[in-house]
Amino acid sequence: MSGHDTLRPITDVAADLDLTPDDIIPWGPGAAKIRRETAFRDDPARARLVLVSAINPTPAGEGKTTCSIGLVQGARKNGVRAAAALREPSLGPVFGQKGGGTGGGRSMLQPSERINLHFTGDLHAITSANNLLAALVDNELYHSDAPRLDSRRVLWRRAMDMNDRFLRKTVIGLGGKAMGAPREDGFDITAASEVMAILCLARDYDDLKRRLGNILLGFSRGGEPVFARDLGAEKPMAALLSEALMPNLVQTTEGAPALVHGGPFANIAHGCNSLVATRLALRRADVVFTEGGFGFDLGGEKFLDIKCRAGGFFPHAVVLVATLRALKYHGGVPAKESGAENAAALERGLDNLRKHVESVRGFGLEPVVALNVRAGDTKAELERVKAQLRDERVECGIADVFSEGGEGARSLAEIVVAKAMEAPATPTARFTYELSDPPAEKIRKVATAIYGAREVVFTAQAQKQLADADKLGLAAAPVCMAKTHLSLSDDEKRVGRPSGFTLTVREVRYSAGAGFLVALTGEILTMPGLPKAPHAFAIDLASDGTVLNVK
Repeated sequence: MSGHDTLRPITDVAADLDLTPDDIIPWGPGAAKIRRETAFRDDPARARLVLVSAINPTPAGEGKTTCSIGLVQGARKNGVRAAAALREPSLGPVFGQKGGGTGGGRSMLQPSERINLHFTGDLHAITSANNLLAALVDNELYHSDAPRLDSRRVLWRRAMDMNDRFLRKTVIGLGGKAMGAPREDGFDITAASEVMAILCLARDYDDLKRRLGNILLGFSRGGEPVFARDLGAEKPMAALLSEALMPNLVQTTEGAPALVHGGPFANIAHGCNSLVATRLALRRADVVFTEGGFGFDLGGEKFLDIKCRAGGFFPHAVVLVATLRALKYHGGVPAKESGAENAAALERGLDNLRKHVESVRGFGLEPVVALNVRAGDTKAELERVKAQLRDERVECGIADVFSEGGEGARSLAEIVVAKAMEAPATPTARFTYELSDPPAEKIRKVATAIYGAREVVFTAQAQKQLADADKLGLAAAPVCMAKTHLSLSDDEKRVGRPSGFTLTVREVRYSAGAGFLVALTGEILTMPGLPKAPHAFAIDLASDGTVLNVK
């Protein structure tokens, strides 16, 4: 837990980004919103951008956020004017698997307990806007004698910021005529809501409202598309999101500025923080560290193919986070046994890292590998990995940021910043596919180039949905792949570097407001469930109001 008395005044943190007290709205101890007049400006970027991604993680994660924070702190110790642009945690993993999403040890976001829980209310506002639209849809069906929507072809679902497997598929409107018309429905976790994606890609209020109006709700009885603007829903939805679109300013354990805003999951959404926050950071710092959620095959690819296209920028350097435990996990060792030394498994697991290195190079970038040190890691195994990568001409450094904070990342930060400074001021953007490619071809290119799949097959449902995408004017949209984060394939049990596999696309969803198509592969779900022993049982509230054990 962070003590509020140890935090730098938020006005001092803001000053590090040349923000005055008039530019911010204090939001409780240690946090502030950036006023729209400052946040939405379209001034030229001046900073070098570093994308932090990772290999495919173990179920517990690989400390990518911790490393991002540690690198910012390490760069600042080296005299670099660095800042972070990161995602907000979702309550689902906080109470479910991970227990928190603000880093760890001496490389955390502060005030961590507030950020992990309600923070500034952004995710609540997104949930409310999503469900307002759902209520307006059902209100249209209930009150209208000739509803524009066919109740059997409604696409819009409800959302909740919590893992709850029992809400994946529901039946609503039971209880008689006064209670509504029964129909099938379901919930997505808020991080997977299209409203979340829209907030993270919108540039200002006008763009936000335009994107909200473009949400495809479903189809009429005659097969015509019905959009949120047809119900006039974009206006009240935008009002609910007025404060949520303003970025949040907090600090790291060592007082470095961090813009923490937006929280889409990379396995079911595009996995990056908001465009507004990233663009603001690029105008206010000299080096900005941002992240693409989960492994590079998900968050990294989407950052480059979706967010960079929308934002008009491209990273100057890329960091791939790896741990000894994850490498051994991908070498075939069960996660619970991956802490023990195992040279053979370590060597096999390096193939997963090699594939991500190849994928980064496919974008015209040269990665730096960050070996995130964990308790119990041996120097011998760390040196073995470093030597192997050195032989393969891959730069690598140690990130001992959990226990040592910025000091444990100084040498690595020096390598990364030097690489970013060596890059052209305006890097040449290279993408996996052209927007003019047919949607199915875009999916194939991602699957073969980034995942290493041999081929892609589409269910009959997905084929029809792809055909309809052209009629909806979405043929030139980017694709957002929904896939397990635990494997390069669509099967989480296939660790390492699978080859010769077939990727199955079972469904395609239209995110017309966000501006992309979502391809659901394998068994991926947009509403996670709680594990057998959820982390909620380890969270408590002390008599003095201190939240306990939120990592």
